[in-house]
Amino acid sequence: MDKKLKQSVMDDLERFVKRKDYYRRIGRAWKRGYLLYGPPGTGKSSLVAAMANYLKFDIYDLELTEVKSNSDLRRLLVGMSNRSILVVEDIDCSIDLQQRDEGDKRARSTSAGEESDDKVTLSGFLNFVDGLWSTSGEERIIVFTTNYRERLDPALLRPGRMDMHIHMGYCTSESFRILARNYHSLENHAMYRQIECLIEKVMVSPAEVAEVLMRNENSDVVLQDLLEFLYAKRKEVADSKNTK
Repeated sequence: MDKKLKQSVMDDLERFVKRKDYYRRIGRAWKRGYLLYGPPGTGKSSLVAAMANYLKFDIYDLELTEVKSNSDLRRLLVGMSNRSILVVEDIDCSIDLQQRDEGDKRARSTSAGEESDDKVTLSGFLNFVDGLWSTSGEERIIVFTTNYRERLDPALLRPGRMDMHIHMGYCTSESFRILARNYHSLENHAMYRQIECLIEKVMVSPAEVAEVLMRNENSDVVLQDLLEFLYAKRKEVADSKNTK
C-alpha cells in the first residue's frame, strides 16, 4: 500500500479502539465500517488480515448467500464476540439484496414483533449495519469488499455505515519496491528503472507482481522475468486496442 494511505488506516484503527467513552457518551454503537474497493488481486483480503493482526481482533467471514432470512442474520450476529471484524467479501455479487421499498412493504405486511421468513432484505441488512442488532456487543468493525463500488446501493455507503472508503489500486512503483524488499531483500537494482517505467503504464495488480517475484530465489532472474511479464502485458493491451 501507499505509505500515506497505510498510515491513515492505522491511525483510524487506533483512534477507534481508544474511543469507548466517546461512543458511549454520544449514544452510538461502538463500531466502525470500512469499504475496500478496487480490482481483483490488489490486496483487499490481505488488508483485512493485516487489520486483524494489528488490533488482535477475531475475524468473522459472513457468507450472505448462506443466510436465509433476516432473523437468521440476527442470530448469527448476536453470536459475535467483542473485539472482532465482520467481513462481507464481494458484497456486490454475494447476494441480490432486495430494495428498501420492497423490504419495507414486506415488513408492514407482518404482524408486530414478527420476523419475516423471506430472504435477507436490504432494509434488514441496513438495520444490522446501523448497529440495531449489535446492542449487546462492543468494539466491532465491519468490512465490505467489492471490485465494483458503483454497483452498491448508496444507502450502504454513507458515513455511519461505511465510514472509511479505501481504494486498493493497481501496482505502483512504491508498492513494487515494497514487494521486492519483502521477497528478495532488495533496496535497488539496475533493472528497477525499466520495471518502474512499465508499471506506471501497465495496469498490473500487486498479486500478479508478487507471483512473478516468487518464481525464483535469484534476484537477477526474477526481475528479468518480471520485466518480460510487463512487456507482454503492454503488448497484450496494445493488441486488444488494435483489434477494436
